Amino acid sequence: MRKAFSFKKGRVLANRFTVESLLGAGYEGEVYKVIEAHTNTQRAIKLFYPERNPGFKVSSRCARKLDKLRDSPLVMDYLSHEVITIRNEKVACLVSEFIVGEVLGNFVLKQKQKRLEIFPAIHLLYSIVSGVESIHLHGEYHGDLHTDNIIIRRFGLEFDLSIIDLHHWGDSKQDNRDEDLIKTIRIFYDILGGTKRYSKLPPSIKYIICGLKRNLILAKFRSVTALRIHLENMDWSDAI
Repeated sequence: MRKAFSFKKGRVLANRFTVESLLGAGYEGEVYKVIEAHTNTQRAIKLFYPERNPGFKVSSRCARKLDKLRDSPLVMDYLSHEVITIRNEKVACLVSEFIVGEVLGNFVLKQKQKRLEIFPAIHLLYSIVSGVESIHLHGEYHGDLHTDNIIIRRFGLEFDLSIIDLHHWGDSKQDNRDEDLIKTIRIFYDILGGTKRYSKLPPSIKYIICGLKRNLILAKFRSVTALRIHLENMDWSDAI
């Protein structure tokens, strides 16, 4: 079993990155907030476990995907792919911008009754949908959308959002784009209060959520673009 890197604050990596804190860990590796030497700039670095990244194929694919999506308004800015030595092992390191903000799931929990009202929830959904659409139009997908990998930086009529932790799965890209659509609607459902609130939602909102039934959602919205167009033209006067 892989032993975690588990770097503590103050640890210096590659003679240029000083660890500030662990941001998260998963199957592929660990993500840290660091301070870059000389510039004193905050960065995020992802360190890939060597056994999960043979020949640096996984990290290289991730870097290419981030670079391809550099114009997407939701995707963090990718800076470089590097190989550093840790405990006598060659470890791939992706360097990206550090996104200042709050995880969407935590943000929602701080709201009254731990949910968003319909008006801001629709605007937030539209921001997510527009960003995911830009990813799909580049022929890619996110692969694991949920409220804990969306960072929110501004709250109002428009939202300043970033999506982190893109994935690559072996299934077809169309299947994964469909899954992005399903999970985007699941986020909408969750931020509105989930199971406890669903029965009280107006028909215009239930029309989008479809009881989270995958076949019904995909029958109504063949793509995330179709969902965006629906949001731009929908009559949600019953929700006011």
